[in-house]
Amino acid sequence: MPTLAQMNGSLHIHQFYIGRLRAKQEQLFDSDPELAMLLDNVAEVLKEHAVDLAEEIAERECDS
Repeated sequence: MPTLAQMNGSLHIHQFYIGRLRAKQEQLFDSDPELAMLLDNVAEVLKEHAVDLAEEIAERECDS
């Protein structure tokens, strides 16, 4: 089981890549809408995982 610090680090990495994907999606929206939509889908999956991770972090912090 990962430590709380590892989970926080993973959450920050998720947030970083979500931001990068969103920025690239905006750049590609006019020139390659299919790729932009794919990037949006990937960002949404990461966002869902980040939400789950944040909830798990909150639960572990309450238990401590």
